[in-house]
Amino acid sequence: MQVGIWRSAGRRLKRRSTGVLARGLAALLAALALPLAAQPGPTTLRVVGGLAGVNQYSRHEEPFWAQELPRLSDGRLRADIVPFDRAGIRGPDMLRLMQLGVVSFGTVLVSQAMGQDPLIGAVDLAGLNPDIGSLRRHLAAFRPLLAERLRERHGIELLAVYTYPAQMVFCNRPLGGLADLAGRKVRTSSPTQADWVEALGGTPVTTPFAEVVQQMRSGGLDCAITGSMSGNTIGLHEVTTHIHTLPITWGLSIFGANRGAWLALPADLRALLNRELARLEHGIWQESDHETGEGLACNIGAQACVGGRKGRMTEVRATPADVRRQREIFAGTILTRWLQRCGDGCSEAWNRTLGPISGTQAPR
Repeated sequence: MQVGIWRSAGRRLKRRSTGVLARGLAALLAALALPLAAQPGPTTLRVVGGLAGVNQYSRHEEPFWAQELPRLSDGRLRADIVPFDRAGIRGPDMLRLMQLGVVSFGTVLVSQAMGQDPLIGAVDLAGLNPDIGSLRRHLAAFRPLLAERLRERHGIELLAVYTYPAQMVFCNRPLGGLADLAGRKVRTSSPTQADWVEALGGTPVTTPFAEVVQQMRSGGLDCAITGSMSGNTIGLHEVTTHIHTLPITWGLSIFGANRGAWLALPADLRALLNRELARLEHGIWQESDHETGEGLACNIGAQACVGGRKGRMTEVRATPADVRRQREIFAGTILTRWLQRCGDGCSEAWNRTLGPISGTQAPR
């Protein structure tokens, strides 16, 4: 499928109601089904990847689909991949487009899918995971429920879960601790990050990743929450002066397939994809762990910076007061507001999966 088809689908989703959209996309659904039908030659998968311009996509996703998959499948599978932020697709629309089959194989940013289904974002609530070890443990406990939710409610087969480097706070003026965020305009990318900023007295400003540097330069933002290396990649270290090292979230993304498209593949090719996507997921997590530290090193200009650009930012390490305040905000604000948005059954789901690991139980 060409990029223009994705752009057209994205525009229609914005303008039309669900019923009109479903009728308007009927031709696209039929066209997208063709590559998965029994035809001579290799099967070509149409894949929407993650964010352009960051290492997860350029070093892992794109090479896997464009180069490794044809070799691994002995030429039986090929893929055309495009990053979603260059395909004319709004992040919040990805779940719906995959459910409809407009996108057969796609990447969903958890932070942007939470508006449609808050339960999906439970594992990466602001303040829940102070390190990647905590994130791994929480995901392991939550993953079966996540897969079930995606399959039953959205018609999506969960194939992998990726993570970006730790999401930290970059600011363009001195920052002594989290309390100094009061009164500042802070870029956020999810409802849970917005709750966190509000709890500290700041003003959350939802801003697309590609627009963060521009907004910082124009005065639309005082601070931004984004990945330590992701921010370095887009030059955020050139327009900010201080970086706080306490992870807020991690930027999880879900890679999955429309169930109809998935089941249309031969069983041996599904097995191949499951096996190789697990390997891809492992590589992305390893790099994200490494890039969390290296991104910080690059932003402050430390010698450990190898893969990024050296800046001259001031490192602001979390104080005991910061850590204590983050825990208080999580228990008193983040979890409470998430439960309100999530609705029936979410308290029980939390207490069954994430409550025992996090040590924080939801009210029944």
